[in-house]
Amino acid sequence: MQLKTIINRVHRIKGFVYEAIRWVEHGGTQGLEVDVRPRAGSTAVCSGCAQPRHGYDTLAPRRFAFVPLWGIPVWLVYAMRRVDCPACGVKVEIIPWAEGKHQLCTCYLWFLARWARRLSWKETAEVFLTSWDTVCRSVEAAVEWGRAHLDLEGLTAVGIDEIMAWRGHKYVTLVYQIDEQRRRLLWVGKERKAKTLLRFFHWLGKERTALLQFVCSDMWKPYLTVIAKKAGAAVHVLDRFHIMSHMNKAVDEVRRKEASAHRLKGVEVLKRSRWCLLKRPENLTDGQADKLADLLHLNLRSIRAYLLKEQFQFFWTYTSPGWAVTFLDRWCTSAMRSRLVPMKKVARMLRSHRPLIINWFHARGQISAGAVEGFNNKAKLVMKRAYGFRSFRTLEIALYHTLGDLPELESTHRFC
Repeated sequence: MQLKTIINRVHRIKGFVYEAIRWVEHGGTQGLEVDVRPRAGSTAVCSGCAQPRHGYDTLAPRRFAFVPLWGIPVWLVYAMRRVDCPACGVKVEIIPWAEGKHQLCTCYLWFLARWARRLSWKETAEVFLTSWDTVCRSVEAAVEWGRAHLDLEGLTAVGIDEIMAWRGHKYVTLVYQIDEQRRRLLWVGKERKAKTLLRFFHWLGKERTALLQFVCSDMWKPYLTVIAKKAGAAVHVLDRFHIMSHMNKAVDEVRRKEASAHRLKGVEVLKRSRWCLLKRPENLTDGQADKLADLLHLNLRSIRAYLLKEQFQFFWTYTSPGWAVTFLDRWCTSAMRSRLVPMKKVARMLRSHRPLIINWFHARGQISAGAVEGFNNKAKLVMKRAYGFRSFRTLEIALYHTLGDLPELESTHRFC
């Protein structure tokens, strides 16, 4: 079987034919050049109005990078035709294997974009003998096409959170779809301000926003304000992970202050006890479990804070919102009487957000609030693999590409 026959099978171009194939050296790289010419009787298509038009003249041959074969670079060589369009004037024709001024064939662009999900962009460039910039442009083109053809049908629940993207407390806001049937990244915004989240609702539109049934977020005040204003009809749920995160921070603050006070007296009773108090009991190692058992026999402020935290875990086991409210009120009363300032601060916070916390029970079984934190971990992994993106635009593209579950262009052959 000839090489031309193989290329025809996997990448047939309507209105064009492959001709001579030759071995060449270009810029220090050896590879294959494949000549392409218009099929006899075919008419060029105007790039302005996409209508068949009469030819005007022919430009110098251009090279388009094709999918490598057996690790060998391949280029399609074609002399672009110009057309004399009565509506648009003299224009260069449209070609079906590449778009605009791209020097990559569309199939090669999607080939690189798909591999960039499995490998880092640098590794993809090295494996397929191209540059990091080429891979980046391929991913960007794939993301732009996917975002333009995004299907929002069935969107009823979203999760909103922020992650730190760069040093100096520079954040990005991430909005996820967290419906049981579909979970993906919907939108990325720079910073974590109220106007950032307002841009998301502007992008979503009033009609789609009105269809939202559940919104999950943390207790960041700008988010709460915007959600109440734009999606007030939806059930607003506070993320369980963030509530327990505040609880753990309070326990750790009590432990650190008490450990410092004991250290001044020459006592190291709380040394290496941090994770004994912060971990769930079922996740403790044998050594940590023994350490915790010894601490529980001591009358320490840290132990009182730990017991309050563990007592609060029963809150999530309730099925009735009414009984959950009763438990929450009693727990907050106990925390306020504990004389532990960090735990009293948590109790005041829970009281001020009680309606939103109770909404967790109304939404249980209908959305997966834990999916937000899972997506955040994947987003951090994307940034770690990149070893730091220099611009927000590049970070945005990488996140959409990896977590956005974007649609892809259909082709006659999938190369990977």
